[in-house]
Amino acid sequence: FTLENGPASSLCPGPHFLLPDTNLLLHQIDILEDPVIKNVIVLQTVLQEVRHRSAPVYKRIRDVIQNPEKHFYSFTNEHHRETYIEQNRGESSNDRNDRAIRVAVKWYNEHLKKIEDEEKIQVILLTNDRTNKEKALEEGITAYTCEEYIKSLTANPELVDRLACVSDEGKEIEGGKVIFPEHIPLSKLQQGIKSGIYLQGTYRANRENYLEATVWVHGDAEENKEIIIQGLKHLNRAIHEDVVAVELLAKDEWVAPSSVVLQDDGQNEEDIENEEEKENILKTSVNKDMLRPTGRVVGIIKRNWRPYCGMLSKSQIKEARRHLFTPADRRIPRIRIETRQADTLEGQRIIVAIDGWPRNSRYPNGHFVKNLGSAGDKETETEVLLLEHDVPHQAFSQAVLSFLPKMPWSITEEDMKHREDLRHLTVCSVDPPGCTDIDDALHCREIGNGNLEVGVHIADVSHFIRPGNALDEESVKRGTTVYLCEKRIDMVPELLSSNLCSLRSNVDRYMYMIHTLILAEILKTRFTKSIINSKASLTYAEAQMRIDSATMNDDITISLRGLNKLAKILKKKRIDNGALTLASPEVRFHMDSETHDPIDLQTKELKETNSMVEEFMLLANISVAQKIYDEFPEFALLRKHPAPPPSNYDILVKAAKSKNLEIKTDSAKALAESLDKAESPTFPYLNTLLRILTTRCMMQAVYFCSGMDNDFHHYGLASPIYTHFTSPIRRYADIIVHRLLAVAIGADSTYPELTDKHKLAEMCKNLNYRHKMAQYAQRASVAFHTQLFFKTKGVVNEDAYILFVRKNAIVVLIPKYGLEGTVFFEEKDKPTPKLEYNSEVPSLTVEDTTFHVFDKVKVNIMLDDSNIQHQKMRMVLVEPKVRPKILRTMLSFKEKT
Repeated sequence: FTLENGPASSLCPGPHFLLPDTNLLLHQIDILEDPVIKNVIVLQTVLQEVRHRSAPVYKRIRDVIQNPEKHFYSFTNEHHRETYIEQNRGESSNDRNDRAIRVAVKWYNEHLKKIEDEEKIQVILLTNDRTNKEKALEEGITAYTCEEYIKSLTANPELVDRLACVSDEGKEIEGGKVIFPEHIPLSKLQQGIKSGIYLQGTYRANRENYLEATVWVHGDAEENKEIIIQGLKHLNRAIHEDVVAVELLAKDEWVAPSSVVLQDDGQNEEDIENEEEKENILKTSVNKDMLRPTGRVVGIIKRNWRPYCGMLSKSQIKEARRHLFTPADRRIPRIRIETRQADTLEGQRIIVAIDGWPRNSRYPNGHFVKNLGSAGDKETETEVLLLEHDVPHQAFSQAVLSFLPKMPWSITEEDMKHREDLRHLTVCSVDPPGCTDIDDALHCREIGNGNLEVGVHIADVSHFIRPGNALDEESVKRGTTVYLCEKRIDMVPELLSSNLCSLRSNVDRYMYMIHTLILAEILKTRFTKSIINSKASLTYAEAQMRIDSATMNDDITISLRGLNKLAKILKKKRIDNGALTLASPEVRFHMDSETHDPIDLQTKELKETNSMVEEFMLLANISVAQKIYDEFPEFALLRKHPAPPPSNYDILVKAAKSKNLEIKTDSAKALAESLDKAESPTFPYLNTLLRILTTRCMMQAVYFCSGMDNDFHHYGLASPIYTHFTSPIRRYADIIVHRLLAVAIGADSTYPELTDKHKLAEMCKNLNYRHKMAQYAQRASVAFHTQLFFKTKGVVNEDAYILFVRKNAIVVLIPKYGLEGTVFFEEKDKPTPKLEYNSEVPSLTVEDTTFHVFDKVKVNIMLDDSNIQHQKMRMVLVEPKVRPKILRTMLSFKEKT
């Protein structure tokens, strides 16, 4: 074998391998991943411990080992006669493992002496454990701490920045008074949770107010499901998504959720008095009915830290080594890091990892991981939003690509025997313009007696993605395709998404088909695997033009008219059953063909054909849900939409009441009917605003396994059962449903994981997470492209409607651009106007002007790029004009004189 040329070290100038112990690997994975570090031996003992203690780090080290350029090797020392050791009586598992690592290092050094080479190759133990290092040196093993070794790499000084600052969380930094209470040890926390003294839950930081968070309590107890935490000391160093232990405060200390928008404006990290002033803003008198269970964080059960994207805050001290890093995600506190590259990193997006949070530091400690590129650069910002929303976007590996069909691909004679040949049918697809991952198509034809046959044809992706291989594992990890404004992050490789599985016109394709016979009523439904040949790939506009044309009467157009007619009947039935028709402002960007910058921005216009396709997709999903549940009552992958708790509707009911309208929320049907009636002849847009606000009251729809739940109902669709079947190119849930249906109709065989409800439940959890993150990433992409659009526009004056009122601001919607933003009434260095907030109406009175939800206003929109990291759309009220009292008095005096 050959030793790859590694970095030159002043401590060990000769050729050498590095062998890290468990703690070093857990805490210094960023160093080990750096391209500079090569020739590393990872022991089985270390890998097993890492796997037990941190799944994310275990995955990262496995990926590094599999990268041939890194020259990382794993050695199964626990199965090797000369390196296996027994645990001694009275010896802890940790001490036994440390001894096993030292034994392996000694054996390796003896082993490598046998290689005839001019220079002796050494194996060096890397450990940050003082005792382990001392014992290694006593045994004649060369051992260094990670810091000692990295600082010896004189040609790579930048690596020092990537060293994790490893210390006990409770250990105080030099100087500075204690700010936070001590965390209770884990063993005592677990006893307290068992006895009910403490509650365990997931900590969710408030994006709009950095001094407030909520903890969602785990378990079935409906009371105290959500606990409010307010104030720096009560937040007690918890970070968004941590699993924490909370102690409930006495009822007379309970508070209401704050309506104040409060951002951490980057004050001096020792300026705690300033924090206390801000906390006093939160303590305003409120109606007793609005008080919620309130608590304080007493300890951390599990840290769920991840690498964070952001920028260095500008340091006032020249040549300082300690800097504050501001994360892009406002829910994450600033992080204190040490770096010698501050000048180079100014204006750059970087990644930082958190190492710990001492009790006497206003902010956690961390270390630099990676430079992503210049802030504001389109590629850099896209990378940031993908990383921040945990969207897997690396290129598909060779292992994954090896399971794709070999090209040129064609339908085999063998497969024809197991599928219906439906290539004679007039099938067509209807999709948005530019769509290449076409996974559904339709046909409609008369079959006598006035009956119509409708075919819903769905791409048979599960034919190409077989269970358990690398392609399947990568698809389930990604979970969904993510659609950004300018690019698409595919769930499956392009050969499948845009070619073999895409139902492009005039090519033969493998299909699943739901064959439905309808005469306003569904007479019969059947499922089959088939082969089709789509006769046209149409956009919504093209399909609508054919339906409306008086001159077109070809087979495709006749099929579309039949589909459209039936879709209207299906929609009416759904709405009569209580299905909701909601609204959300969606925008479409028109891009410059050369620069790819947005040159126009408009809200999407929905046509009848959008609704036509939607109705048949809903019908197919409901039909398949019932079929797989009948066949597999314990293992069906379904989708439910829980009914919102009554309190969710408070804002909607109050807003409607302020416009003299009544919204009933007893059931989905009552809500749908009252929304239909809630119209104003003088204010036609009011109904759309009510529907937009209703969307905000809804719960998230989720995937679940039928054997692990008993509430299947889909509230929004008013359907007793539902699943996702119709988009297998872009959703992994649909692939599982395809496999279940294939077994149900005898077209494929089952496999153990498909009928394991616990594994399906875990998969659903991942799919729900991926689906949520994809939605957030898509919204972030729209926000970024909106900023690009307004960058060249200057100040734009537009009509807007108030969606929400806060204690010091109003949130408005601008229909023309589908844009939402906050108008603040308190500005730095300007006198604060008199503000009166009424949560019952709801309204905000600024001086003598009162603002209600749904009021029409006029605002100036401009891009505020004063903070390059958090660029935002700034909105300033133009009409009605709000004048401070002193100015009104002056104007009145002027008029009189």
